Amino acid sequence: MNHSTVMLRRNFKHVARNPMSVFNAVLMPIIVMLMFVYMMGDAFSVGVDYVDYATPGLILLAVCYGLGSVATSVNSDMTKGIINRFKVMDVSRGAVLTGHVITSVLTNLIAIAALIGVAFLLGFSPAAGPLDWLGVVGVVVLLGFAAGWLTVALGIAAKSPETAGLAAVPLIMLPFFSSAIVPADKMGPGLRQFAEYQPFTPIIETIRGLFAGAPDAGDVIPAVGWCLAIAVVGYLWARSTFNKRA
Repeated sequence: MNHSTVMLRRNFKHVARNPMSVFNAVLMPIIVMLMFVYMMGDAFSVGVDYVDYATPGLILLAVCYGLGSVATSVNSDMTKGIINRFKVMDVSRGAVLTGHVITSVLTNLIAIAALIGVAFLLGFSPAAGPLDWLGVVGVVVLLGFAAGWLTVALGIAAKSPETAGLAAVPLIMLPFFSSAIVPADKMGPGLRQFAEYQPFTPIIETIRGLFAGAPDAGDVIPAVGWCLAIAVVGYLWARSTFNKRA
């Protein structure tokens, strides 16, 4: 735990000193929210105020936008000799990976707090009670933890920092092919089925239901299941690849 704390402090300082990481993780989701809600919100007919509909999906986008810098940072540690230095020190190998994951989760929480603040300025009016808000935080942390481990695995497996950043692009783009921006039933054939059955849609619908004060078990169970499955796959892949390369 002490080693993980040291690695967390190290990684968080790296993020804070990298303007591009701060932009992608915190500012870019806000820009996307302003673009979709403030500029184009009136073009979407979703049955409720568009800011109420879009905010859950944009929360998931905020989680995904910071993943590229996480993958690049992990790969830089692997390819620039930092890991070799840690190997000759009394440092837990698991702490190196855990520090990156926890940094990713904390960065997500900061970005989402800023995003929700902007959403309230744009008229966001959730009907969620205290327990519903706790549920939203729980889902966000679980999603960030799962996405963090998968991204760390991608970063370790990549051959260079550039390819590591590109490896996270599918995760960044996947929310656009879900119910984040428009309902899945308004999409064309093929795309509609993909949006309905991909991992991010039940997660978004769970957050949307919690904000409405009426979460649906039909969304909550698949959402938790997907997050746990992604976390387990990412963790096992990351540890296996790290042990081979380190």
